[in-house]
Amino acid sequence: MGALLAAVGVTMIYRLDPDDAFRQGLWVIVGVGLFSATLVALRRDYRRLEAYKYLVGLGALALLALPALPLIGHEVNGARIWVRVGTFQFQPGEFAKLLLIVFLAGYLREKREVLAQGRLKDFGPLLLIWGGAMLVLAQTSDLGQALLYFGIFLGMLYVATGRALFAAAGLALFLGGAYAMYQVVPRVGVRVAAWLDPWGDQEGAGYQVIQALYSIANGGFAGTGFARGTFTNVGGGQLIPFLNTDFIYAALAQELGLVGSSALLLVYMLFVMRGFRTALLASDGFSKLLAAGLTFGFALQTFIIVGGILRLIPLTGITLPFVSYGGSSLVANFVLLAGLLLVSNRANALRGTQ
Repeated sequence: MGALLAAVGVTMIYRLDPDDAFRQGLWVIVGVGLFSATLVALRRDYRRLEAYKYLVGLGALALLALPALPLIGHEVNGARIWVRVGTFQFQPGEFAKLLLIVFLAGYLREKREVLAQGRLKDFGPLLLIWGGAMLVLAQTSDLGQALLYFGIFLGMLYVATGRALFAAAGLALFLGGAYAMYQVVPRVGVRVAAWLDPWGDQEGAGYQVIQALYSIANGGFAGTGFARGTFTNVGGGQLIPFLNTDFIYAALAQELGLVGSSALLLVYMLFVMRGFRTALLASDGFSKLLAAGLTFGFALQTFIIVGGILRLIPLTGITLPFVSYGGSSLVANFVLLAGLLLVSNRANALRGTQ
C-alpha cells in the first residue's frame, strides 16, 4: 500500500511538474534504502529500542530544536521548520515524530499501570519530554506538527491506560491552548479566520482554500480525466499555490473525481486498518504501543491535511503521506512502514510457533 500511494504521488507530481517528479523519484529511492536499512538493523529484535527510550526522547527534542538555531534554521511561509546546510535542506520534525513515538511506547509500557491510577508524579518525565516538544514547536510556529504530535500523545496515552478521562482532559487542555494561541499568535488567527469564512478574504488568506474547493468541485463524480485538470491561469501561473505539496489532494480530486479520491482514501483506510490489526496481534506492550502510535500518527496526519482542504478543520501546512512532494516526509513514512513491518513480522512469527 505504501508503494501504491508513492506511485500515485510520483505520477501526479509528474503531471504537475516533471522536474519535481524526478526529484521525488530520487527521494523514493532514498526512502526505500532507509526502509531496507531499518529492517536489517532491527531484524533481530527491535524491542531493544525500549532500553534507550530516554535517549530517543532527548534526540527527538534535539531534532525539533534544530530549525530554531541561527545559521541553519530556515523559515518557509511563516513556519521555521526547515534546516538548510548548503544546498541541502530537510524537515527534522518528520523524523522527530518517529523518535517521540518510540519514547512514548517505551515509557507508557513501563508506567501504564501506575499511570492508570492517576498518580501525578508518574506523569513527570512524560510531561517534561512532551512539554519540551510542544514548546519547541510553538517557537518554530509549526502548528500543524504541534496538532499532530499532541494527537499522537493523547491517542497513545488512551491506548496505554484505557482511561478516556485522560484523553478528555488532554483535549480540554488543547482547546484552551488553541484559543490562547488564536488570541496571541497572528498566524493562528489568520488560519482560523480563513477556515470560518474564506470568502471574507478571497485574495488573501482564504485564496488557497477557495481555489482548492473549486478544484474539487470541478472534478465532479468521475473527474476531468488524468492530465485534463485546470491548475494554471491564462498567464501560466498556478491557480493553487504549493499545489504539489499542501494541496495535492485537491489536484487528484479534480482529475480523478469523487470516485478516484474516495478510492485513494480507502487505500489510506486499509493501511490504517492493517496497522491497528498489527497492534492487536502484537504479544508485548511495547510492540502494541509502537504499532498503535505509528498507525495513529499516519492516520491523523492524513486527516489533518485532507480535513483542512475540505474545511473540516483549519488548514495546516503538512503533507499527505507518501503522496505529497517532499523528501523528508516521504523518507520518514518509509521508515514508519518499516517499523510496522517489524512488529507485524514478529507477531506473525510468534503466532506460527504456537
